[in-house]
Amino acid sequence: MVSLDLHRLLIPQPQRSLLLPVRGDSMNGAGIQDGDLLLVERDSSPRNGAIDIAWLGDGFTVKRLQRRGERWWMEAAHPAFPPLPLDQPGSELWGRVIHVIRRL
Repeated sequence: MVSLDLHRLLIPQPQRSLLLPVRGDSMNGAGIQDGDLLLVERDSSPRNGAIDIAWLGDGFTVKRLQRRGERWWMEAAHPAFPPLPLDQPGSELWGRVIHVIRRL
């Protein structure tokens, strides 16, 4: 029998990691659904195309980070949701999604 340590496998840097629940369907097109748990690793360095968590003044949001010209945007994976600028007062890139956990 093989022993498997999910904690070590999924959370390589526990001191920099956080679990956040997903509420809403703005990222359905990226395979992230309402009720999923996101394993987020603290990282505020922008990376074009990454699925990131940002604080937008009134709460966290999960979107795909996109650069257009000199500005960074948080873009949903659902056409009903408009892109959100990341350069508004109170906005902060917070971390990168490294795993999605879903109960079946």
